[in-house]
Amino acid sequence: MRVLIADDQRSVGTSLASLVEQCGHEVVEVVSSGLEAIHAYTRHQPEVVLMDYWMPRLNGATACRNILSRDAKARIILISGTELTQELVDSGAVAILKKPVTLDQIYAALYAAGSPQEPALRDKEKTDATAPETSE
Repeated sequence: MRVLIADDQRSVGTSLASLVEQCGHEVVEVVSSGLEAIHAYTRHQPEVVLMDYWMPRLNGATACRNILSRDAKARIILISGTELTQELVDSGAVAILKKPVTLDQIYAALYAAGSPQEPALRDKEKTDATAPETSE
């Protein structure tokens, strides 16, 4: 799946990109504002946008609504370091995560947004990959 990441903190954006790639998905771009997210969405048409709520020039909820007004099928996951607000709930996001996020949370949110691989299947593959081989 092609994923666009938007977070105003460069280190957080880089960390999110690493988590998304660990889940087996492609990061098309990492941007640092809601306005940049809208332009990058138009440019790349990613399957999913992973976007921070608190960003300059446009917050994530406003950028989410803007993207959805242009493409009703857009799948956006919002991330917030603050408590859940009505604005986040009303944004149209397919999932809302609270910082700090874990690999499993990212994986589950990407699955909810349309990733073809179930989290349970991924966990089984991880277990199979790390299980010691037995000889008969």
